[in-house]
Amino acid sequence: MTTERTGAKRQFGHRARLALSPAEVRLMDAQAHAARTLWNCLHAWWQMMPKEKRTLTAADAAIRQARKEIDFLAALPAQAAQAVLKTYVRAWQNCREGRAETPAFKGRLRSVMSVDVPQSRDLHIKRVHRRWGVVNIPKIGRIRFRWTSNLPVGKKADADNRITGARLIRDELGWHIAFRITTLGTASEPHTGPPVGIDAGVSVPLALSDGNHQKHGRPARLPDGSADRDKWLNPDEKAKLLRLERSAAHRKSCRKPGQKTSGRLRATYDQIRGLHAKAKRRHQDWQHQTTTYLARTYGVIVVECLDITSMTKSARGTVAEPGKNVRQKAGLNRSISQEAWGRAVTILAYKAARWGGVLHKVPAPGTSQRCSACGFTAPGGRESQAVFVCKNPDCGWSGNADWNAAQNILHLYRTGHALVPAAGRAVVRRRRGVKPTTAR
Repeated sequence: MTTERTGAKRQFGHRARLALSPAEVRLMDAQAHAARTLWNCLHAWWQMMPKEKRTLTAADAAIRQARKEIDFLAALPAQAAQAVLKTYVRAWQNCREGRAETPAFKGRLRSVMSVDVPQSRDLHIKRVHRRWGVVNIPKIGRIRFRWTSNLPVGKKADADNRITGARLIRDELGWHIAFRITTLGTASEPHTGPPVGIDAGVSVPLALSDGNHQKHGRPARLPDGSADRDKWLNPDEKAKLLRLERSAAHRKSCRKPGQKTSGRLRATYDQIRGLHAKAKRRHQDWQHQTTTYLARTYGVIVVECLDITSMTKSARGTVAEPGKNVRQKAGLNRSISQEAWGRAVTILAYKAARWGGVLHKVPAPGTSQRCSACGFTAPGGRESQAVFVCKNPDCGWSGNADWNAAQNILHLYRTGHALVPAAGRAVVRRRRGVKPTTAR
């Protein structure tokens, strides 16, 4: 059993779904479009002005003038407009430091609709029901949201535990609010649990070296052997998705070249994206529950250092040298992307540190070809996707291939081949332009 001691302050986010009426949705959309337009105007002004005149004071004056001259920009609260400026300046700072790409214009259909509420004093959060709370949105009013976590509001809020702001975000499932929370962190004592090696796979998402494999009960293959692209949807939702995709294909075929996309086709695309977003959320929920269990149970967690970008490259090849088994490789790439191995490791890294554990990474080559019983390594040791057979004549051991790989991963850590030996936390790098997973 782990005990905790007082540590430094910790910042994290909590996301909740908003219950909006159609009129409130239109007001939220107007604010989001105003924020996007203000970003584009600011970006154009930044590129037009000489370098010596690119100051925060001049940019702030330009924003104030634009909100006076352009009527629909007035739908955006003044604090949210200032937050757009701060976000834009921070984007250039991240670009100079190599953490993100160069800021660019935001398209109407390609960018995420969002509005920032930088000051918590404007929120006035209150819990009104066991499942519902209310929050004040500037220029919209009191809005209900799903209460799924104990937020530091009312008597629970103080200088060490409080909500510092929020961000309104719209995805395929509707509008959500993401609270920014600052709390007094607790530094956990070192976890005394056993070490474990984890092998990420497709048929078995997380195979553990002690045999306690973590499965989500969703088949990776259909009865005909093809990859199940929508395994997180129930049969009725899969049938609905198929109807929508056929309808979208028919309407797209009837569209003339150069003709603008119709409203019906856009609505069909929105419904398709909504079903995909629902499947993604179910998968994320399973990942959060599974990683929490692993972080609480094991003190040392060892995973492979996988280059997922290279693993999911297309096998199509070139015209001169066409690839082989292109469709099979495309199905494998889709299955790997659906399992989201990188996101699972990212979530597991901060949760292991929160519970006093440590996460290590070891080299990936050879873990699936080595026999965990005798240590003999030979190519082609896997008789099938699920069975490993040792090629050593003196051994001949056979068993589950995923369990064998997990044993080899733990063996590499015990023999001193860990790539990330940091105590208490793991260094997880992410690609430029990719947002980190929200903590839960």
